[in-house]
Amino acid sequence: MTVHVRYFAVLRERAGRERESVEIEPMTARELVDRLIRERGLGLPSPLIRIAVGGAFVEDGSVLADGDEIVLLPPVAGG
Repeated sequence: MTVHVRYFAVLRERAGRERESVEIEPMTARELVDRLIRERGLGLPSPLIRIAVGGAFVEDGSVLADGDEIVLLPPVAGG
């Protein structure tokens, strides 16, 4: 199945792209993040990356479906 991933902020820079389509086997949102950390060299610990699917934040164990749009957000600092 295919999911569509969007990277924001430092994740976009490290992945070298703003978005991509990824072929996956059935997996959870966190499993996908872990895979992308390894394959794209995102350089952040997995628990620090927030995951949204279809515009809503999801739990790590949420199972992805064909065609899902996944947004990956790094920690945000500000003052």
